[in-house]
Amino acid sequence: MAVRSLWAGRLRVQRLLASTAAWESKGWPLPFSTATQRTAGEDCRSEDPPDELGPSLAERALRVKAIKLEKEVQDLTLRYQRAVADCENIRRRTQRCVEDAKIFGIQSFCKDLVEVADILEKTTECISEESEPENQKLTLEKVFRGLLLLEAKLKSVFAKHGLEKLTPIGDKYDPHEHELICHVPAGVGVQPGTVALVRQDGYKLHGRTIRLARVEVAVESQRRL
Repeated sequence: MAVRSLWAGRLRVQRLLASTAAWESKGWPLPFSTATQRTAGEDCRSEDPPDELGPSLAERALRVKAIKLEKEVQDLTLRYQRAVADCENIRRRTQRCVEDAKIFGIQSFCKDLVEVADILEKTTECISEESEPENQKLTLEKVFRGLLLLEAKLKSVFAKHGLEKLTPIGDKYDPHEHELICHVPAGVGVQPGTVALVRQDGYKLHGRTIRLARVEVAVESQRRL
């Protein structure tokens, strides 16, 4: 048994030497040699990036991100400044429009009143201190016609601008539209609690009461004040 083992060992050594000679003749590095291990180690090190490149790549990425964020901040700042400027311009224009509305809001109404003033001026021209007595009748007729024309023009102007005259005779008393002056006994055909007499007309502008009508309200005789 020992002889066989020795013989088998010699055969393995001879085969190993033969294979080594064949590798050397072809110029291949021998397996498990120091050169082979060094080359393999160098190849492994060449595949892995050195530790020194890690921080530089991270810093480069942070710088790129910081530049992007800085550009975004600048863009948002410009947008904010433009928005503030636009709001300020709108506020100024709105304030100017409000002021113009306060000043010129009655421009159309005043323009129509100018025509009324023209009629009144022409009517007063008919009356002069130098009028002769025999012409007084003719003068009064002209004044009367002028006053009628003036009244008609005023009513037209009021209606055009939504100004409505209140003549609430016979209407039920309404404290939102009428100012009570006194109570009077209800006459024939007059219902208690209704307006019996109007001392001063009231006015509404587009449905809103701007002046109360001063009225006397009818009541039963025993409730007279």
